Amino acid sequence: MGVRERRPVTSVDVAKRAGVSQSAVSRAFSRTASIAPGTREKILKAAAELDYRPNRIPAIMLSGRSGMVGVVVGGLSNPFYAGALEHLVCSLRERGLQVLLVHVDDALTLDDALEQLLGYRIDAVVTALAIGSKAVAKALDALRIPVICFNSRLTGQWISTVSSNNRAAGVVAARVLRERGVMQPVWLAGALRNAASVARGEGFRRGLGAMAGELVSLQGADTYESGYDAVSAMLLRGVRPDGMFCSNDMMACGAIDALCERAGLSCSRDVMLLGYDNIPQGAWRAYDLTTFDQGVGQLVKTACEVLANALEAGGEPVSQNIVIEARLVERGSTAGG
Repeated sequence: MGVRERRPVTSVDVAKRAGVSQSAVSRAFSRTASIAPGTREKILKAAAELDYRPNRIPAIMLSGRSGMVGVVVGGLSNPFYAGALEHLVCSLRERGLQVLLVHVDDALTLDDALEQLLGYRIDAVVTALAIGSKAVAKALDALRIPVICFNSRLTGQWISTVSSNNRAAGVVAARVLRERGVMQPVWLAGALRNAASVARGEGFRRGLGAMAGELVSLQGADTYESGYDAVSAMLLRGVRPDGMFCSNDMMACGAIDALCERAGLSCSRDVMLLGYDNIPQGAWRAYDLTTFDQGVGQLVKTACEVLANALEAGGEPVSQNIVIEARLVERGSTAGG
């Protein structure tokens, strides 16, 4: 005789054990439903005794919402993105939302994630990646769910963006170098499709003013290796900078190592150098990097507030563009010799 499988525990079983109605059990497991604290405690106790796990499917069918947010990530080798992801996931869970993590190889844009997103029942999308094309922005709008991006130039009816003030930070970086007497500035850009990098470069050129005519521009790819290689190639061409602004800290660390190893140059005795993101590595004694702090906590908090407003809009499109000032963190790489 075979062993009988145990029947799954249902909300009816919990209701009987707790001496309440089945609807009360449903309310007890909802973060927004009204229920007396004592009743909720009694139901949760009964559920624990029976090892009950609520089935979310009926609630999804009734409300049309899954309580699930698609979080799209890429470029996790950069500590900035890893830190932002941790803040974001914790903040979403505190708001009672479930997280569906979608990883893409392209760390710059949402384009690669679109096909994956279309296959899931999600209420919203939050991502540190930018929207790479108008076609993707249109396709995301067609989903008719809130989409919140960090540092994206493109938005739409359903798409909001929360950005660091990249252009203004670029102006500040130029001012720092000018005030310290830099005569040969260098701009180390991130990947071509990196909208934040483009804005930082625009601000840097504006801040340099007439000096922009002497600016040497290098092309990186947002990684340590690309920063090292770009600066190494520059040095082989005989260019000797005395000031440099790098689009992110990963490339800045690579640039510092290349300056030292390839030309015996020191920051900041020989070269004043700034980065962007304020990653932990930048504070190491080997780099002591002056940088810009985007305020990850504030970026995530603002994004979650935008998301909450969009979810409360009752299915109506919401689009916001919010800019947060970056904070200059001065360290030894711009202190002078």
